[in-house]
Amino acid sequence: MSRHWFVFVVTALLLAVICTPLSAQTYLDPNATVEDRVADLLSRMTLQEKVGQMTQADHGAVANLQDVQTYYLGSILSGGSSDPVAGNEAAHWADLYDAFQTRALQTRLQIPLIYGIDAVHGHSNVTGAVIFPHNIGMGATRNAALMEEAGRVTAVEIAATGIDWTFAPCVAVPRDERWGRTYEGFGETPELSELLGGAAIRGLQGDSLSAPTSIVACAKHYIGDGGTTMGVDQGDAAMSETELRAIHLPGYVEAIAHDVKTIMASYSSWNGVKLHGHSYLLNDVLKAELGFEGFVVSDWAGIDQLPGDYTSDVRNSINAGIDMVMVPGNYPLFFNTLVSLAGSGAVPMSRIDDAVARILRVKFELGLFETPLTDRSGLPLVGSEEHRAVARQAVRESQVLLKKNDGVLPLPAQGIKVLVAGAHADNIGLLCGGWTIDWAGGSGDITTGTTILEGLRA
Repeated sequence: MSRHWFVFVVTALLLAVICTPLSAQTYLDPNATVEDRVADLLSRMTLQEKVGQMTQADHGAVANLQDVQTYYLGSILSGGSSDPVAGNEAAHWADLYDAFQTRALQTRLQIPLIYGIDAVHGHSNVTGAVIFPHNIGMGATRNAALMEEAGRVTAVEIAATGIDWTFAPCVAVPRDERWGRTYEGFGETPELSELLGGAAIRGLQGDSLSAPTSIVACAKHYIGDGGTTMGVDQGDAAMSETELRAIHLPGYVEAIAHDVKTIMASYSSWNGVKLHGHSYLLNDVLKAELGFEGFVVSDWAGIDQLPGDYTSDVRNSINAGIDMVMVPGNYPLFFNTLVSLAGSGAVPMSRIDDAVARILRVKFELGLFETPLTDRSGLPLVGSEEHRAVARQAVRESQVLLKKNDGVLPLPAQGIKVLVAGAHADNIGLLCGGWTIDWAGGSGDITTGTTILEGLRA
């Protein structure tokens, strides 16, 4: 009789666990603390579900939306040239976001995904959105309040399209003008990356990350990408640790002080060691010494540049401190490789749990579990005159007069001829530069705007 009673009790307990509705789980309780929600959800996840959270695929590579469920994808991004098939208006982006998010919510644990984009000087992939000067122009303003306002405008326009996360600001300190991405940094001194990088983060993340118009910021590219020898892109920053810390680290210290939630690893190397596999700089300095509590994301297929085969690339990057991998194409290979490595112990479960906890923490703080789908009430603000007024002020303050002689300025209203020269002067695409509609920009009327020549004539 006692044996039957024992079987009955165990069966009842199992049924209670199986039949408990998701709404009764701690991780779905908005009144529970973030840490309690993270711990509860982590305890319920399989290895496959955890690895899925560490996997970021480009939306253009996901041929079948079912893969969001099959691989428990934790994140989607749209690369610099990865636009919605339906069109490039703000509403098309909201539709794209909701299609992916709806699939994520159909997984067993209903964990929403986080969607990233390179909105580095405005919501710059989207036709009609406000485009701000690149960071090198914003650096010329020396105006932190204006940078914060630009970040706020950008966040509002991004949030209106559903997207949660921008891979910005770039806090690189360009030290050699031969580096083709010099325009992505605020200037050649660490003080500028501190002043304006922190301001950009304040604008993007807002006073509360869970607010409807707040998005996750990402300081990049950790570390030394602006200090490579001869300015070679993705090259080697050959310098002492003292110099690295003095010039290239302050922007990240300031970003962490402003509670930046994500940091992107650099393609570049430090004294011959690729940053995507640099445990000392990622684990020891960034996470342990500086106390960074958010998560580290790789750059586009960045782990592929590590020495060795793909299995060693995955093992070494995750063990070195990369928490989420921007695959971005062959996500089944990454997923299966990391599942195998974790199963064999080559990547410790403690490392997997740490990475997933960091990712989930940001998702809870962002409020994704409560409001996973797009709030479209902000769509009319995308490209609004109110927002353009902020961009116009940024343009005014970014102008730099190198030397003023002979009363050249201000220009008289009449009786003067002005020579306007160069292909860029009457080409809105070339004036906007990189990361505008496409990752490398484009030529011609790629978006709305006024060229320099048109402005002078008016």
